[in-house]
Amino acid sequence: MQLPLSTRQTQPGTVSTTQSTTNAGGGNSVNLLNSSTNVQGAYAGSTPEGTASATALSLTLDDALSRALRHNLGQLLENEAAQQAEGQRLVARSTLMPNLNAVVRETVEQINLRTMGVEVASFPETVGPFNYFDARGTFQQTVLDFVRLNNLRSARENVEAARQGFRNARDLVVLAVAGSYMQIIAINARVEAARAQVESSRAVNKQAVDRLRVGLDARIDVTRTQVQLQTDQQRLRSLVADLDRQKLRLSRIVGLPLGQQFNIADNFPYRPLTGLTIEDALTRAAQNRADLKAAEAGVHAAEDSLKAARSERLPALQLNADWGAAGLRPTAEAHSVFTVSGSLVVPIYQGGRIHGDIEQANATLRARRAEYGDIRGQVDEDVRQAFINLNAAADQVDVAQSNVSLAHDTLRQAEHRFEAGVADTVEVVQAEQTVVQADNDYISAVFEHNLAKVSLARAMGAAEQRLGTFLAKQP
Repeated sequence: MQLPLSTRQTQPGTVSTTQSTTNAGGGNSVNLLNSSTNVQGAYAGSTPEGTASATALSLTLDDALSRALRHNLGQLLENEAAQQAEGQRLVARSTLMPNLNAVVRETVEQINLRTMGVEVASFPETVGPFNYFDARGTFQQTVLDFVRLNNLRSARENVEAARQGFRNARDLVVLAVAGSYMQIIAINARVEAARAQVESSRAVNKQAVDRLRVGLDARIDVTRTQVQLQTDQQRLRSLVADLDRQKLRLSRIVGLPLGQQFNIADNFPYRPLTGLTIEDALTRAAQNRADLKAAEAGVHAAEDSLKAARSERLPALQLNADWGAAGLRPTAEAHSVFTVSGSLVVPIYQGGRIHGDIEQANATLRARRAEYGDIRGQVDEDVRQAFINLNAAADQVDVAQSNVSLAHDTLRQAEHRFEAGVADTVEVVQAEQTVVQADNDYISAVFEHNLAKVSLARAMGAAEQRLGTFLAKQP
């Protein structure tokens, strides 16, 4: 039973996070990790259930995870793959189990004796027509066949690989849902900050108009504040559109009813993650990562498949038996009949087929061992990358939080100076832009920190159980 070279060919999609360092605000902004959750293939889809309600749903992270783990297409496909592997195991086992059948034959026949070599003149040329019946129960049992035995062992390992693949799919769903949920929280915060900034810009613009009316300011000051107000309004519209897109994306991932409106019910503030070292995380990842266990089971399946190929050179022993009744009619004229036979098949020459099977199985084993080594390296990289992002985001939160306080204080001073007539709108507009960037930096830093926690939960395995301990809801 030849196996595919790779177990990755059957995966329905991927979920991952990507990171890059950016500085969108220049000198007024801290360097930020720009992270995103990439959901591809079946994990971006689901099987929607239910009918949309007229009122918006208050969606918590726990509710989103519960829905996704029931309806996300990626984990549904992996579950079916596990069921398919179990069916293949049953088929492989059946070749070693007894086969029992009932066979009933009724025959009507007329024969030409000459065609059978009977040329005696005293014998008639034809005999019949006559009839007879034969009713038997047949039994077949493989007594010893190492090929089938090792194929069964390989099928068992395939089942384990598929089960671990299903567990890994659930971890990927957790990463997809939690990452998307955190993204919406961050955009919600940016929308609220943008709305506050629009109100602030509107107040400054109104003040500039009033001062122009009494001759205290030039028209350029009014124009400048109006441009800033329109810029802030456009930023707000863009953020609202982005929020709607992200909510639609999350709705597809978790399988909400079509057209169902919802609001994010949870908020996760910044909370440092303590009490966990990178060595502990690596140890737990080696013990719990389902994709690593799936790759290991795939290697064992390939090893058993190679044993099966080599076993084709060994003898195979099979037992056949039947028992029943036969005669002209199923009456007293019928008599008991039976057959018992055993066969020992010894391969002598198969035209190179066995050697070809061994070469294919060897190639599969080498490929799967290479994949297993690669996944071990990937697990190590995932854990270390999550810690790097976690520590970097924590530092960014501290700096960004300080910048927010300073930016808002600078804006208040600029507004007071403008009201007192000792500054123009240039200083106010610049201060407003600094506040916008500082708020955005802080929101992004908190998002990066929470996403790093989610990524660490995925990197360590058993993400469903770890996520609640890593994240803290806002009281």
